[in-house]
Amino acid sequence: MFNFNTIKAVLFDLDGVLYIGQQPVAGAIAAVEAIRKAGMAVRFVTNTSTLSLHALQQKLNALGFNAVPEEVMSAPQATIQYLKQQANPVCKLLLAEDVKKDFSGFDQSETAATYVVIGDIGDAWSYPLLNEVFHCLVNGAQLIAIHKNRFWQTETGLQMDIGAFVTGLEYASNTKAMLMGKPSRHFFNMAVDALRLKPSEVLMIGDDIDADVGGAQDAGLHGVLVKTGKYRETYTRLSAVDPDATIASVADLPALLGVQHLSAH
Repeated sequence: MFNFNTIKAVLFDLDGVLYIGQQPVAGAIAAVEAIRKAGMAVRFVTNTSTLSLHALQQKLNALGFNAVPEEVMSAPQATIQYLKQQANPVCKLLLAEDVKKDFSGFDQSETAATYVVIGDIGDAWSYPLLNEVFHCLVNGAQLIAIHKNRFWQTETGLQMDIGAFVTGLEYASNTKAMLMGKPSRHFFNMAVDALRLKPSEVLMIGDDIDADVGGAQDAGLHGVLVKTGKYRETYTRLSAVDPDATIASVADLPALLGVQHLSAH
């Protein structure tokens, strides 16, 4: 078994790992605090594209996780970094209104975009909208997917995510989306580079065996799976990914890392 004592930083997935909806997972706040107290770096990493960076930090702090801006890393932020490196990008943004604020520095067009950015837009999906995007792609626009998740855990149960829409657009336009969030190697490399650590010194903990654990392992990090959030035993059995460890919840992570757990409060 891998020796977890060599870990110097932990990347925490958010939804399903630290909280579900507006409710922290039992023991999660104390676990993050214990890992911080042990001298490890903490990063909050997420594929969510419904909240701006500011709103994400606000949510984490309202729940009690004491996050500072440089500790929060989202797939939309990775997208912004990529677009800034392109020459005169014109964007069509399929994003929640709050996240669009973070993209306000880019030129935008509904029909003449050079980049189509797809994230979470809830119930706004429609055939006319898909067709609009399809025409942009056929005319040469680059498709950027914030993530390609199959489903996610909500307070009312599992819900279909944007992966099926991204896949459908790829199929129809005969193009391949550039994936910005987990499991893309680019996303994990960004996190590791910012920490100035080796990938082998960083651990990712998540509830998605493919995007969180598999993505991290492909980038040279270690991956731990939790049995909260979207975790489903049947789905996990069908995956080719073999986690470095599987634990009941994030509350068990300090013990796995050999860190003394603080009493919950």
